Formats: sequence, structure tokens, C-alpha cells
Amino acid sequence: MIIDHPLLGPRDAAEFVVKGDASLIDRPDGLAEGAGDAFHDYLHLRDNPAGVHRELWYHEHGDRSWLVVTRNTLTHEVLKVELARDAARARGRSR
Repeated sequence: MIIDHPLLGPRDAAEFVVKGDASLIDRPDGLAEGAGDAFHDYLHLRDNPAGVHRELWYHEHGDRSWLVVTRNTLTHEVLKVELARDAARARGRSR
């Protein structure tokens, strides 16, 4: 599988480590009301969908960047690749 890195261009997926659901970007506020329950869910509950899914990928054998890769988990087709910092900023603006 090829990941089209936003800064480096096409890279083999073997250069990356998948770190899980991209919702990990949305870390709960530890000082907010109900923070204990929010952190429990954040740390332990994960979706494992069949189909289109957003995942965090770490470029371990490259520039050590974090990416959000949107791909179809059934076909492994990569639909979108973005830097995680850009994805987090975009999500912050949309709230």
C-alpha cells in the first residue's frame, strides 16, 4: 500500500506504524466536569469499522511526522492523507 505523504510524496506503508483511530486527536479536557469518564472512553473504547475510517499513522522510518489517513479498511484504498496537526486545527475550527 502506498501512502501519499503531504510533504514527501508517495511512500511505502512499511515506513509507517498505524497508531489507531484518528479520534485520539480529540483528547478530553482533564479539568472538565466528568473528565474521569471522558478519559476512560478516550483510552479504552475504539471503533473497528468495516469501510471508510480515519486513522493516525506515524512515519517511523522517515520524517517522524504524524498523519491522518482516511482509507477503506475493506479494500485498503487510501482516500485522503493529511498532516495530523492540520487535521486537528481544522477540527478545532469546526466546533
